[in-house]
Amino acid sequence: MKRELAMGVNAVEGLLRQAPERIARVWIRPGSRRLAELESGLRASGVAIEHAQDRALDRMAGRVRHQGVIAEFRPRQPGDDRRLLELLEREDGEALYLLLDGVQDPSNLGACLRTAAAAAVTAVIIPKNKAAGLTPAARRAAAGAAECVELITVTNLARTLRLMADHHIWRIGLAAGTGSSLFGARLDGALALVLGGEESGLRRLTREHCDELVEIPMPGSVESLNVSVAAGIALFAAVERRLR
Repeated sequence: MKRELAMGVNAVEGLLRQAPERIARVWIRPGSRRLAELESGLRASGVAIEHAQDRALDRMAGRVRHQGVIAEFRPRQPGDDRRLLELLEREDGEALYLLLDGVQDPSNLGACLRTAAAAAVTAVIIPKNKAAGLTPAARRAAAGAAECVELITVTNLARTLRLMADHHIWRIGLAAGTGSSLFGARLDGALALVLGGEESGLRRLTREHCDELVEIPMPGSVESLNVSVAAGIALFAAVERRLR
């Protein structure tokens, strides 16, 4: 399996917490208390460690901020259309999916993965093309969540939404100006929440394949939210409904 690099304290701490067996080795800069505590935890898990200075870490990290620590690890690989079909066919009536239609910023993808993991999402689904992938920057923002939430890349998002309808998944798209509130929507049962990209939101075909289009009420002076913030609000609105 191809190895990748995780960079930054949160990303490496998340790996250590979620999947220590996937960590092959770590380069760390001696110094701060937090790095020392992280090193202690890594050693306790039997991870091979090499001390390194910032210049060497900078060369390895490229443009990604490393905060004094880089881990080489065996990543959990994204699933594909076949894996999605497996999940749908064993659907139990309470599945919760998050679909991201063209999110371009890896940090936003990572933040969505982290929120999805906290909400116990069944899977996060993204298109293969014209969208951010699971880059080191995305993994850093996910802070280990990429190893504990299922990520699936699909070839055609509209076709995926049709497939979900065939498996009785209710599909809710978030779009400004709909006049319908997220908090009045059907959020229980098997559900797919669909959010658009940072610039243009949901594409036309994606909108057409949703059962319901809603918006997050915003009575204040701000008219839009970052996609990862909107995803968090939508997911935990669904979680709250399920906990009643």
